[in-house]
Amino acid sequence: MNFTRWSARLPGTQRRAAARAERMERADRATAPQPTPATAGSVPAARAETTPSAPPGPDDPVPSLAGLSVHDILGQVPALAVVVYGPDHRVAYVNDAYAALFGPRTPGAPAREALPELTELGLLPLMDQVLRSGRPRTVKSRRVTADARTTGADTPTGAEPDTRHGYYTFTCSPIEVGPHDATQPGVLVFAADVTDQVEAAERLRASERRQREAAVTLQRSLLPQELEQPDDLRVAATYQPGGKDTAVGGDWYDVITLGAGRTALVIGDVMGRGVRAAAVMGQLRTAVRAYARLDLPPHEVLQLLDGLATEIDATQIATCVYAVHDPNEGRLVYASAGHLPILVRDPDGTVRRAAEPTGPPLGTGGWVHTSGTMPLGPGSSAVLYTDGLVERRNEDIYEGVEALERAFSGATGSPQVMCDRLMRALGVTDEHDDDVAMLVLQHPARTGHDAELFHNAALELLGGIEAAPRARAFASGVLVSWRFPTELRDLGVLAASELVANSLQHGTPPMRLRLRRTDRRLIIEVTDGDDHLPRRRRAEPADEAGRGISIIATIASSWGSRRTPGGGKAVWCEFALPAGHT
Repeated sequence: MNFTRWSARLPGTQRRAAARAERMERADRATAPQPTPATAGSVPAARAETTPSAPPGPDDPVPSLAGLSVHDILGQVPALAVVVYGPDHRVAYVNDAYAALFGPRTPGAPAREALPELTELGLLPLMDQVLRSGRPRTVKSRRVTADARTTGADTPTGAEPDTRHGYYTFTCSPIEVGPHDATQPGVLVFAADVTDQVEAAERLRASERRQREAAVTLQRSLLPQELEQPDDLRVAATYQPGGKDTAVGGDWYDVITLGAGRTALVIGDVMGRGVRAAAVMGQLRTAVRAYARLDLPPHEVLQLLDGLATEIDATQIATCVYAVHDPNEGRLVYASAGHLPILVRDPDGTVRRAAEPTGPPLGTGGWVHTSGTMPLGPGSSAVLYTDGLVERRNEDIYEGVEALERAFSGATGSPQVMCDRLMRALGVTDEHDDDVAMLVLQHPARTGHDAELFHNAALELLGGIEAAPRARAFASGVLVSWRFPTELRDLGVLAASELVANSLQHGTPPMRLRLRRTDRRLIIEVTDGDDHLPRRRRAEPADEAGRGISIIATIASSWGSRRTPGGGKAVWCEFALPAGHT
């Protein structure tokens, strides 16, 4: 708020302004040319016809300023000005702008008594420094408060004084005060009104805060509100936006259960910041979930994402890691699009780093990604992360990865506890200058009662007419040994029979029946050497085939199929265990 806008309404200022206007009017009349007799009765020339005065030329003499006094100069400037002298900073002069804001001051009084506002602003020690050093000092954007009681303005009876706030930049400069033969060291306190600049900067900061809050809200709403929890893995994730002065980025993560005990894990980072990066991140995350349902190999998922990223915004690129964990095989199959390597910790504490990125970032187009594998058996852990966790200014990013390896090798506890410990170990605080996303997973080694809840059983099928009866007998015996209820046992035997019959009719050897139980579900899976995936179709009444998959879809909680790395396929179905069945 600019205090000079109010000065015309103050009584003292009004009188001074009127006096100045009267003096200027008298001077104009004195210097105006008098009309001659020949022109006394003539009509004055129109304003546009008046001959303008010639501008000063380069050879004209320069006006002298020797006759101007401090009152003439400082009295006309709109800034606040105070002149003090001596070690007590006694008042020598205050200009009209200062008196209009804080009221008149008594000359000769010490500043501590006569200028309490300067004491409140902490300027007296600064003025002492100026006297001692002979060098000017400046303090920027100090908040100044004044009310009508100090300025002498009229306040209605019973009303609260009109409190006024503004911001001034104060400069204290050393000067000599007094006549030439008896000068004293003094200080000129000059205060420029910067209220408009401060308020504009605050409005800008408020706008940036609102934009950042909107981006953070969008970012968090697009991230999983609750992670899916697989049967065989323990998973936790954390996301922390950058510090208050940092625009939110496009870091993201997700956990997707694929069925048959398999789990997809994904983490990525969209280059750039703000709402746009968060919006692109949301579209990529949604696409990943859709592509994951196709149960494609990791590198094929990234190929699809690469094309989509180009369509979303050709100027945006993103890094990403997509990995699939299969508890039956005890391994992690992954593909990376320019992302930092996955870290896996073995049960003995050894930390291994995934191979270098298996492809360029998403959005570059035209490249072929490949998949890699890492062992991840019982007792192992893994961490997926974005560059904000390990990247530091003036350090190579792989120095940060090595620091993460050291911290990860000694981190213990649940996945959420490990997330917190890794964040602290890498020095990530609320003021961190980049977004951080991290995903920690554990494949626990189960013992005791927990181990009784997780079982696997498999039967190799060579084909022929005896394959179906063997499969039914095997499934029945296994489900009886697992002490399942009769109804669930009968459904499991029926599902195994239908899947084997479908494989015998449409697949090729070698064939394999696998049964798996967890603490929450029964999984039945059949693999064979043919890569033609089955589809559910409507069978006409006269058809002798085509009902097997429909039966599976009707009796099971879920079912699906996928191609296997060896060139064949796997068809599976799941049954949810009854509540309380352990």
